[in-house]
Amino acid sequence: MGARKKISADKRKEALKTKYFAKLNNVPTSPRKMRLVADMVRGMEAFRALGVLKFSSKEASARLEKLLRSAIANWEQKNERKAESGELYITEIYVDSAAMLKRLRPAPQGRGYRIRKRSNHVTLFVDTMSKNDNQI
Repeated sequence: MGARKKISADKRKEALKTKYFAKLNNVPTSPRKMRLVADMVRGMEAFRALGVLKFSSKEASARLEKLLRSAIANWEQKNERKAESGELYITEIYVDSAAMLKRLRPAPQGRGYRIRKRSNHVTLFVDTMSKNDNQI
């Protein structure tokens, strides 16, 4: 790795140390379906979002609920205290596409239909909202 890339990578790692987040990699759900659930809770108060995810009928909501619980636990561990209701908010949530498994399904007359099994990466940031922040 070159010197400039190493410095840039170190700066990004240092910036992430001050943020509270959780990552979920290689989720076997298409990014399109996961984004529908992510849009439901984006900018929402964390404990309210847990309730919304718990009672959602989407399959992706169970995975996102577990990820949100992990992000809250990360915040609690770094701040050495329990999070109170109304204190934490989901500041950012990203759903990126991951590796795609490509398969062929047999079709008539020697043809094959392409099957693409998509997966995604989810990154969720939580933090307290100060009075002058208008991110929501």
